[in-house]
Amino acid sequence: MTGLAVSSMNDSTEQALENRLLAPRFYRTNYDALNKLDVTPVRAEWDEMMADFALDKNREHFKRRFQFDETSLDERPALKADFLDLLVSSITSEYSGCVLYQEIEKHVENKDIADLMRYMARDESRHAGFINLALNQMGVAVDLSVLKQKKEYHYFRPKFIYYATYLSEKIGYARYITIFRHLQRHPEYQFHPIFNWFEEWCNDEYAHGEAFALLMRANPELLRGHNKLWIRFFLLAVYSTMYVRDHSRPALYEGFGMDITEYDYKVFDITTEISRQVFPITLNTDDPRFRRGMDRLLKLSQKSDRLRAKGGVMGALGRAAVAVQSALTFAGLYLLPTQSNELPEQTRVAPAW
Repeated sequence: MTGLAVSSMNDSTEQALENRLLAPRFYRTNYDALNKLDVTPVRAEWDEMMADFALDKNREHFKRRFQFDETSLDERPALKADFLDLLVSSITSEYSGCVLYQEIEKHVENKDIADLMRYMARDESRHAGFINLALNQMGVAVDLSVLKQKKEYHYFRPKFIYYATYLSEKIGYARYITIFRHLQRHPEYQFHPIFNWFEEWCNDEYAHGEAFALLMRANPELLRGHNKLWIRFFLLAVYSTMYVRDHSRPALYEGFGMDITEYDYKVFDITTEISRQVFPITLNTDDPRFRRGMDRLLKLSQKSDRLRAKGGVMGALGRAAVAVQSALTFAGLYLLPTQSNELPEQTRVAPAW
């Protein structure tokens, strides 16, 4: 590997270590609370799901290798930069899940939870390794051992882990399957072979979300009373983060031949439909007020980026003012009416998108 490649690899690892507002994070939680979880109310569906995990249907899928000419994107530097940003963000997120699930398995005696965490860590480890294969072929692999040791960890209450993990897995499924179906229809936009793996990949994400849906349905207090306010918060936080982050990669979606806004709202629609299996409320993403608010959050984020690049005292003061405006905009979105949802008798839903 050349000196330039080594430097780039270090840059990728440094990018993964960054603690930017929208960057994936590493978490710790209250393991004792997880140890006390009881899945008895959903035992039949739980055992069926765990049997599916044990089959490990994708065991051979991520062992397949692909070849990629790392120079093929050199004439499209903006696309290459956005694609690398996507891969580094994705590997950080996948590996974050792997580390968290390994830590939970290590700290609990509850067999149901330990078994689930072992299966999920297995899958996330495969995903992270597969992304790193793509990065390595481009000479910019992330050092996962450094990431585990040096990434800042944040404490998250168990119920926040449930809400956030469920949504990240389900929206991950919606994102991957939407891109995969689009490239099936338009193979001329497939600029990297990794997208051929997205269907099985997203089915792993979907299955992980099913597990957390069952955990919440087995403990219905998580879905009642003031916890509905937390569900509303996490729905909005996940949707708005995705919207802002996706629009920061315009060359990537141009490379896909996709309109970013149309893509995001399609993903929101799929995620909202899936989330009716467990959440008693959903967001009305078709509300014009919601869409105006999302666009305002995007413009404020872009303004903050410009002020960060400007630097200095005035830049810092400007960013502080933008942060206040963003918080007020988020609050306005949070207060929009939600849609009530009656939970189905059976929790698990087959992926059909």
